[in-house]
Amino acid sequence: MPRLLLIAHAPSDNTRRLTEAALAGANHPDIDVEVIYKPPLEANADDVLAADAILLGTTENFGYMSGAMKDFFDRIYYPCLEHTEGLPYALFVRAGNDGTGAKGSIERIIIGLKWRAIQPALVMAGPFQQDFISQCEELGMTLAAGLEAGIY
Repeated sequence: MPRLLLIAHAPSDNTRRLTEAALAGANHPDIDVEVIYKPPLEANADDVLAADAILLGTTENFGYMSGAMKDFFDRIYYPCLEHTEGLPYALFVRAGNDGTGAKGSIERIIIGLKWRAIQPALVMAGPFQQDFISQCEELGMTLAAGLEAGIY
């Protein structure tokens, strides 16, 4: 069974709701994919190496990805380099500002890892909107369904 790894930093109620929505979408009852969720400080290179796709979620902190997400990348980068090329991934960013710094910092690391985006990053900026929840659910479902179908 394909394995989807969700790594998301959710320090607030709103980001927790977004992460739960992504998990709900990925765990849709019509999709047969193993979904594993780990906060970035608990995830390691073995988790990434065992995944068939990865969904990343972060807050925008001071115009950058969260420190927890940066720590995750620092720990997995070299062990995964050259072993996860082409890994399908998707990204969601919850941003109080415009999210470009957080998105760009993650995408620069992923260029080095040579992972493959399944779609442009989902950046949810400004005041929290209820629509953000459905967007994250759809993102999780899209990645899981494509993984199950062998598209990614």
